[in-house]
Amino acid sequence: MRPSLPEIRHTHPGFNALVRLAAETQACFLEEIDIDMSRVSWFDADMCAAFGAILYRLGETLNTVKLSNIRPGVESILSKNGFLSHYGGEKIPDRWGTTIPYQRFDVKDDRYFADYIEHELMNRSEIPVMSLGLQKKFRESIFEIFSNAVLHSRTEMGIFSCGQFFPKRNRLDFSVADLGVGIRRNIRDNTGLNLSSIEAINWATHGRNTTKRGSVPGGLGLKLLGEFIDLNGGCIQIVSDTGYWRRENGTTHSMLFNHPFPGTVVSLEINTADTNSYILASELRPEDIF
Repeated sequence: MRPSLPEIRHTHPGFNALVRLAAETQACFLEEIDIDMSRVSWFDADMCAAFGAILYRLGETLNTVKLSNIRPGVESILSKNGFLSHYGGEKIPDRWGTTIPYQRFDVKDDRYFADYIEHELMNRSEIPVMSLGLQKKFRESIFEIFSNAVLHSRTEMGIFSCGQFFPKRNRLDFSVADLGVGIRRNIRDNTGLNLSSIEAINWATHGRNTTKRGSVPGGLGLKLLGEFIDLNGGCIQIVSDTGYWRRENGTTHSMLFNHPFPGTVVSLEINTADTNSYILASELRPEDIF
């Protein structure tokens, strides 16, 4: 089998191309899948999280995956973040320190994921200045994406993550993907609500909506990330089932895919030109206001 990809950018068309690849290869078993990359003139590195999830699933169904005709510029990007080393390529040094390496985590690797977030994301100088309280909440919100993948998606194939800093674009992209049941089915199974894929994503991003049981708090991670992104001038994208959802400048946009993504992706785009400092409202003192 020889599917091909177009350029893969951190946008709806980029996700749509990966969704189409997942659909085309869904029934493959014990096949040789040679993905033609000759038309891929650009590949946003954080999209390796979703791409890697799809390719890992193919490996789990005993297929052999090969990436062919990779252009030199794309090959350089995917070698620096370590992605191609999983598919016969080499890992080359990232001299400029712009990559957040591609990584797959088992569901029990919560400590490793926490270390990865701390060292590869939170410690970056490009992240806007945050108070200690907000840093803690922001870190917890990212970690909640991992926790949701473990607790709610019921994935057995792990969690995939990758990112990239683009100095010329003043942009830091970071994505986390899983191969679980998706937001829509999780909500239906745990609350009985039969929502569309878009409605399910909206539900998951509002306040204290959560499918966690008992006294375990939840549902605030995506809300806080959305509020921060609004102030920062970046965007957050969520892909799950057939739904694509994007929040930017306080406004949400949603579209449907023709086929489902086999899990969930949460993708952050942080505006690194933002010179504001951020603090939680609960940390403000009267003298900070007057």
